[in-house]
Parts: sequence; C-alpha cells; structure tokens
Amino acid sequence: MTSIKGAAVALTGAASGIGRALARELAARGADLALADIDEPRLVALADELRQSHQVNISAHRVNVAEEDEIKRFAEAAIRQHPRLSVLINNAGVALQGWFEEMTLADFEWVMSINFWGVVRGTHYFLPHLMAQPEAHIVNLSSIFGLIAPVGQTAYSASKFGVRGFTEALQHELAATSVRVTSVHPGGVATNIANNSRAVKAVDAERKAAASKRFSELAKTTPEQAASVIVEGMLQNKPRVLIGGDARFIDRLQRWLPTGYWRVVAYLNNYPARPGAQK
Repeated sequence: MTSIKGAAVALTGAASGIGRALARELAARGADLALADIDEPRLVALADELRQSHQVNISAHRVNVAEEDEIKRFAEAAIRQHPRLSVLINNAGVALQGWFEEMTLADFEWVMSINFWGVVRGTHYFLPHLMAQPEAHIVNLSSIFGLIAPVGQTAYSASKFGVRGFTEALQHELAATSVRVTSVHPGGVATNIANNSRAVKAVDAERKAAASKRFSELAKTTPEQAASVIVEGMLQNKPRVLIGGDARFIDRLQRWLPTGYWRVVAYLNNYPARPGAQK
C-alpha cells in the first residue's frame, strides 16, 4: 500500500484488543472502515466513537466468523457500503487452554473454525473485489505460536500455523497481481485474550489463573503499539511482520534450534511438563 488515507478497510475482531487499536489507528490515518465483531454492543460503541472523532465513513457489522454465511454477507455488505474497499484485515481470533488429551474434537474445531477458517473464508469472499482494485492488501493475523508450538496450545498453534502457511502460499500466488499479502506474528500483547480464553473441562481455576498470570507477565507490547507496527508493515508491503522483542527473539531461536527450541522456551517461561505438574 502507498497510503492509508482515503482507503477503505474491512476489519474483523474489531471490538477489542488489537482489532480495536487497529480501528482507531486506521481511522486516525483517514481510512474508512467496515468493522466486524461478534460483540455487537462494543462494536457499535466503537463505531460511534470513531464517527465522532474522525471524518471517516464507518459501518458496523455483527459477524461470527465461524459461520460461513455470515462472512459472505459481511463481504457483500462491506463492499456495497464501501465500493473503494481495498484492504482486508483478518484479525478475529480466540484462545483455548488445555492439553490435547483433555479436549474434545468439538473444542479443537471451535478454535479452527474461527482462527483458521475465518481467515480462509474471509479471504475467499473479499478476494475477487480486491483483485479488481488498482492496489489492495490482505493482512492475516497469525501469532508467535505460528512460529513455535507450546504445550497446552495444540489447537491454537495448529490454527496459527495454518494461517501462516495459507498466507505465505497466497503471497506467492498473488505476487503478479495488485494484491499484496502480509502475515502478522504478535508476541505478547497486553489484551484480554488470555483472561477471556475458553478452557477445557479438565483445566481448573488454579491452572487457568497460572496461565493468565504467565501471559500477563510476558505481554509487554500494548495493542496500540501492535496496531502501529501492523499498519507500518502494510504500508511497506512487508510479507511478514513480527511484533515485539519476544517475537523477534522467538523467530531467531526457532531458526537456530528448529527441533530444540522448546527446551529454551519452557525453561525461560516456567511451563509445566504435564498437566498439574510444577517446574
């Protein structure tokens, strides 16, 4: 992208966390926005706030990205209300606490339906319109856990590695078109994703509290900082954006120790060896 001002952006997961910060950052830079989230009250409040503080066109859409028909309707409505729409940011995501042996397939499918299929379907329904634009951009939110795979995060890592693979293949396929594609890998960002994460039945309050505490201690980047890095990366047409010193460290560590990185990560971050075990 050469400029955000005057562009129109479709953004999922806009009501909180990185998505909320992105909406504010983009509106401040003069972009029109089609905002989507399942949390309609917070979404509407954000849209009203941005309309009052910036001279931009804002539309709000209640969307559950786990439902294909809702994503399809969102794409149709967003393009209808913002004919110049040229940016898609697939940001919506959820987290699940629990080891693979403790979860049901329904638990696993819930994460994949939002984190992975939400990205794939959103891209599918917006792509024909984006390819018709003289300049367009797709930004997909993966994670630091799309670079490494921690214990207790089999579903989340599977979804984020999937987003990374999908995005990188899409970059290669669209290289000769007007559409640029960016894969984003945030490290610890101080949002409520850990506190609001779903836990499988075997995860008791103590384990959930310990995981949330570990996340809060590691989450050093603010959502606002993350949003700024993402937008700058998009403007520079970067294929991969790492957010935070932890993400940059993990990226290097995984390259140095592709099969042994977990021993270092587990030691530094006090991960338990098995459910209920103490390091």
